[in-house]
Amino acid sequence: MDFLQPLLIGLLGSFHCMGMCGPVAVSLPLKERSWTTRIISSMLYNLGRVMTYMSLGLVFGLMGLGIHIWGFQQWTSIGVGTVMILGVAFPVFFHGARLTGPLDNLLSGFRKLFGRFFGFRTYLSVWIIGLLNGFLPCGLVYIALAGALVSTSPSNGAIYMLFFGLGTMPALLSVSMVGNVISLAFRRSIQKKLPYLIILIGVLFVLRGMNLGIPYISPKMEKHQHRTEELQKPKCCH
Repeated sequence: MDFLQPLLIGLLGSFHCMGMCGPVAVSLPLKERSWTTRIISSMLYNLGRVMTYMSLGLVFGLMGLGIHIWGFQQWTSIGVGTVMILGVAFPVFFHGARLTGPLDNLLSGFRKLFGRFFGFRTYLSVWIIGLLNGFLPCGLVYIALAGALVSTSPSNGAIYMLFFGLGTMPALLSVSMVGNVISLAFRRSIQKKLPYLIILIGVLFVLRGMNLGIPYISPKMEKHQHRTEELQKPKCCH
């Protein structure tokens, strides 16, 4: 499993995260304004986020294992890659769309729970804020989870999301401790390039699913064989 992909998604996508999650990172409920408190709180907040990402990666990796067992790994890889490519155009087709019904109510209740922990100035509340933040709707996280789905085991899915989370940490750590130190113009420049990275990774997933036998780009996938049938075969005696 190539873990450079989620690291790059997280690293470049973190400039987008500074605009979306930056306000949360800046307004963490600190006990005091000392540098020690800022560093500890920032680390706990980001640790919570990464732990949630890893948990989600574990679940999606488990789903990916089932896909591998049933022999649909190639088609899943092609499908995930296609979704990534088409996902770049997603805001165009769904511009102005809003959630309605039970899903909107669920999200509204979650946000109230999320905001409640800002009233407690403890390290535990900061960590919980990080945990909950990992569940907030985010297109970038969905893209990373699509990659975790293609992994062939729960551990690979968790590690995939770990690298994604690590990629987002430098930017959000700096926001938590010293505010927005990166100019808006630079962040916008990176955000404009992010769709091209997503398309590139999507193309790589499609090529991987095509099973072309190209090292590192489209290596041959091992066909899953039903081990239960093999175990049922009688062994020859000599």
